[in-house]
Amino acid sequence: MEKIISNKDLNKAHKNKKDEFYTQLTDIEKEIKHYKEHFKNKIVFLNCDDPEESNFWRYFSSAFKHLKLKKLIATHYGNGRPAYKLEKTNGDTIRTPLKQNGDFRSPECVEILKEADIIVTNPPFSLLREYIAQLMEYNKKFIIIGNINALSYKEIFKLIKENKIWLGYSIHSGDREFKVPDDYPLNASGYRVDENGVKYIRVKGVRWFTNLDYKERHQDLLLYKKYKGNEDEYPKYDNLDAINVDITKDIPDDYKGNIGVPITFIDKYNPDQFEIVGQMATTKVDEFNYGYPFINGKKKYARIIIRNKKI
Repeated sequence: MEKIISNKDLNKAHKNKKDEFYTQLTDIEKEIKHYKEHFKNKIVFLNCDDPEESNFWRYFSSAFKHLKLKKLIATHYGNGRPAYKLEKTNGDTIRTPLKQNGDFRSPECVEILKEADIIVTNPPFSLLREYIAQLMEYNKKFIIIGNINALSYKEIFKLIKENKIWLGYSIHSGDREFKVPDDYPLNASGYRVDENGVKYIRVKGVRWFTNLDYKERHQDLLLYKKYKGNEDEYPKYDNLDAINVDITKDIPDDYKGNIGVPITFIDKYNPDQFEIVGQMATTKVDEFNYGYPFINGKKKYARIIIRNKKI
C-alpha cells in the first residue's frame, strides 16, 4: 500500500540536506487566482526559488501582464553552484550574479526582501518557523506553502490566534505532489518517477499560509447541531472547562462557552464567526496552551479552543 511522506520523513530530508521540493504549477494557479487584486503594481519576490526549476517563476512570469505586476524577482540558492538573481519588468529579464549564496537569510537577500511588496514561494518546510518570523519582522505580505503541523509552533499559533496570518483558500485536505531533485533518495513510500525520469513525492498536511485577505474566509461555517438536549455527545475535558468536538461539522450552534475542536478546524475558520481562545497540545509552552486534552483520564488528540462570537 502506498504511504505518503510524513513529518518524520521531512525532518530526515532536512538533516540530509534534501529539503528541496518544487511546487506543482496547478497548485500555484488554484491558489494565486484568489488574490489578483492584491498584485497590481506590486513587486513580487520569490526568495526560495531556482527560476530554472521553479513553477512559481513560470507562473508569475507568464501572468506578469495579467496581474499588472511592477516587477518580479527570484533568487537562486547556490548550494555549491553560483547563486544569482533574476528580475523581470515590462522589458527584459535580467540575470545578475549574487555575491552571497542566495539563502533567504543572507544580508543580500534581506535587502531585496525590503524592496519587495509580496513574497510568494515554497520555503523549506523545516525552516518555516524562522522563515515566517523574518516576513513578520519586515512587515511583508506573503503567500507561502507549508505544513499544517506548523500550527503547533507557539510562534505561528500566536499569529493565527491574533488574526495576523491565516490559511489560504485552495488546499483544505489530502496531500500534494512535489517534484524533487534528481539525487533525492526515494527510500520512502509515496513517490513516483515519470516517463522522463523526473522524481515526485507526495506530502500530507500541506497548506497555504498567507496574510492577504480573500472574501471566502469570511463565510460562516454552517452549524446545525445543538448542545442543549445532546450534552452526552459533548463531554468536558478533565483539565479545562470546555466541551469536546471530534468533527468540525458537529460544533453546536447554541453553546456560548469554550469548545475544543480538531486542528483542521482552521480550514473552516472565519474570524468574524469564531474567536480562537487557545490550544491543547503536547506541552504547556505558553499562555495560550492549556496542556494536552484528557477526558475521563483518556488522552485525546490535540485541540484548538474556540468560542462562538455570534451567540
